Amino acid sequence: MQNLKYYLFAFTAFLLWGFFSLALKPIAYVASFDILFFRILFSLVLTVCFTFIFRKKSFVNDLKYFKKLSKKEQQKGISLTVIGGILLGLNWFLFIYVVNQVNVQSASFAYFICPIITAFLASILLKEKLQKLQWISIIISFIGCSICFLNNSNNLFFALIVALTYALYLISQRSNIYFDKLNILVFQIVIIFILSLPYYFVKGFSIPPNPSFYGYIFIIATLFTLIPLYLNLYALKGAQASTVGIMLYINPIIAFMLAIFYYKEYVNTLQFAAYFLILLSVFIFNYRVLTNLTKKLQAK
Repeated sequence: MQNLKYYLFAFTAFLLWGFFSLALKPIAYVASFDILFFRILFSLVLTVCFTFIFRKKSFVNDLKYFKKLSKKEQQKGISLTVIGGILLGLNWFLFIYVVNQVNVQSASFAYFICPIITAFLASILLKEKLQKLQWISIIISFIGCSICFLNNSNNLFFALIVALTYALYLISQRSNIYFDKLNILVFQIVIIFILSLPYYFVKGFSIPPNPSFYGYIFIIATLFTLIPLYLNLYALKGAQASTVGIMLYINPIIAFMLAIFYYKEYVNTLQFAAYFLILLSVFIFNYRVLTNLTKKLQAK
């Protein structure tokens, strides 16, 4: 396949995200917001260094381009970047909280339903059209969520909030076409960092004494934040967005398997039924894309 490397990059990104809980669980003794703060801090330092060492020209060009925009477009670009930063920060915090304080199943469930929630909200907010099969898949997904609610309403609530924050982040950033995606990410991490500072002025700043904590944070900032984000954005240069979107499901599938076989979390019949319906809805939603991809692979 001509663009095989791009698909491999996308696959690697989602594969890495699937194992995220392995780095979060060992530091569950630290408050979720503290983990978030250090994740932001490490990510900020690494992205700024990476940008000014390897991508300085792209960053400067974006600033020049921004100055040439009209006042209205500048305001829109700033608003979308700030909103995206707030939503991304909320998603990071909620994901850490759910993995460490609720369970890994809820975190994986969130990313099972996230693409379908994104499509549903995009049809309402962005007026994007959905096919009949996709509407059927949304209905099936809703039934699956309802079963999950009957089984454990608390877990479903956290899963939906995590999924909703990331879905709204994706929708808001679809219109943010003014700058390079990695440069936008730099600004958004700066925004998240600034917004997190008041928490420490109120609570008081504390530094976890265990050296291993910082090792895990470094792994989280590199292996589970910046590297997969960069691989995912790079993959979109040569791979179809729809195909990359399907690979998103690698993440929750791995996380769900870890929850059952590694963390030994209990799964009852209702939960299996809910997950089966969600997986069925995912297959139906992406049926045409999967069919087209299969034809292309067979042709080659």
